[in-house]
Amino acid sequence: MPEIVLTATPALAGTDLRFGENRIRSRDDLALVSVAVPLGAEDAVKDAFARAWSIDLPGSRDSTGSDEMRALRTTPDQMMVVFPHATPDAEPVVQAALGGAAYTTDQTDVWAVLELSGPGVRAALERLCPLDLSVAAFSEGAFARTVMEHMGALILRIGADRFLLMSARSSAGSFLHAVKTSFAYTTD
Repeated sequence: MPEIVLTATPALAGTDLRFGENRIRSRDDLALVSVAVPLGAEDAVKDAFARAWSIDLPGSRDSTGSDEMRALRTTPDQMMVVFPHATPDAEPVVQAALGGAAYTTDQTDVWAVLELSGPGVRAALERLCPLDLSVAAFSEGAFARTVMEHMGALILRIGADRFLLMSARSSAGSFLHAVKTSFAYTTD
């Protein structure tokens, strides 16, 4: 019997669309790892983040870090770390960096990640997202859990006209369709 080899493929692999000066692209190069804080261990996790990546723990509706490692607070005792990582071993990398101070779970294949950029990105997102995305209300590094269309989503502002959107892999096609449709109406 021949050996069957399975290869993981990101849900929106290769997506790279342009609408005038605006762009939608899949971020297949990012790993997402959930970090849960054990009961009473917030200080130990805080110290581990500082040692591992020289970043503070994020507050609610906030993120901390840089382009290389960003932590997003998803619940009072849980964060998502997002970072470039090409191989399917992101969780052990995070666990080792934190020295066992927190519980970790690889979430990379659970989410579809899009980067939106360009001068029309806010107008396109206003059709999809109930949040005030003005720079005054949602500055660079701001993060929120929200709903876009009928789907749950995470949104992170990574620049003046750049956002990362994360939605469940199971609805990735519908999510991409909603984003593309919104951009199509924005650039008409």
